[in-house]
Amino acid sequence: MRSIAFLLPGQGSQSAGMATSLYSRDEVFTAAMDRFFTAVGESGRRLRADWLSTEPDLPMDHVQRSQPLLFAIDHAYACVLRSWGVTPSALLGHSMGEVVAGVLAGVLDFEEVARLVWRRCGQLVDAPPGGMLAVSASPDTVRSHLRGQVVVGGVNAPKQTIVAGPAAPLREVARSLRAQGISCADVPSRTPFHSPALAGSIQEDRKAFARVTLRPPALSVFSCYTGRRLTDEEAVDADYWAEQPTRPVMFWPALDAMLTAAEHLVVEAGPGQVLTRLARRHPAVRAGRGRVLPLAPPVPGDEVAWLEAAREVLTGLTTDPVTASAVPVGSPHIPLNKTVEVLDENHIS
Repeated sequence: MRSIAFLLPGQGSQSAGMATSLYSRDEVFTAAMDRFFTAVGESGRRLRADWLSTEPDLPMDHVQRSQPLLFAIDHAYACVLRSWGVTPSALLGHSMGEVVAGVLAGVLDFEEVARLVWRRCGQLVDAPPGGMLAVSASPDTVRSHLRGQVVVGGVNAPKQTIVAGPAAPLREVARSLRAQGISCADVPSRTPFHSPALAGSIQEDRKAFARVTLRPPALSVFSCYTGRRLTDEEAVDADYWAEQPTRPVMFWPALDAMLTAAEHLVVEAGPGQVLTRLARRHPAVRAGRGRVLPLAPPVPGDEVAWLEAAREVLTGLTTDPVTASAVPVGSPHIPLNKTVEVLDENHIS
């Protein structure tokens, strides 16, 4: 059977109501979420109430809501997969997803890093206001439009570049791009992640990561910050983890390194399908040398049915090597017959 890799999404994958339908309905998912809420104390209880509320106090793109919930939900999905007997041989996290990858690979202790993530998000509340743009162009094309403190904050695909920076110059960059006919759209964020604008907000992180126990990875982690496999030396370097909010996310080079290293069934373990859509563009996937399976629907609402469908597919793959090279494209037996198709050829590459 081909090896399995987990994709762990980060900023930009969040949406209101994400994964709430799984809470209290999937025992493993619920226990993993409660583990996070307990780890951060009274703040966790408030965050849980806000997450489950139809009228939350904070919008989903607020750093103190989106970031900790993405961390917790990614980890909870991964716990569900492991409870099914699905064990990854490789991990690739995008932005906050790489912190989850560090936990799954044994580099980081879950409770320690959960509290650290919560403190980091509190510090970033006071960061300079700004944001990010997803631009339909290569990094080289985009760079000629940058100004002020706006920088390339990520490369998600050969012609999908993220730029990040303070609010005012970011608006100027958007106007410049659109004037040249280059499409760009806001990434849901009020914080200029992956840019030097956050340098002043991570100083406490350096001290915090220096105090936690860091171990060499027990699984292959492909780093979005180097674009290659994470080394033991990098994994135990506190600055490597502390500086991530200021460094660009090189998702595409990291994905390329992972898919070049081995043929994988890639499972997106987190909310939405942002990374699934990106991974399906890769030449290896297009050529049939890799397949991509999301665990969640494109938008919140049918998480339970999607998870059950994914379980049926993955259980078949882990018990029947023949199906590993031919993931079924017919809809599994699930109670969905809507315009949102589940696990058909549009959803399993």
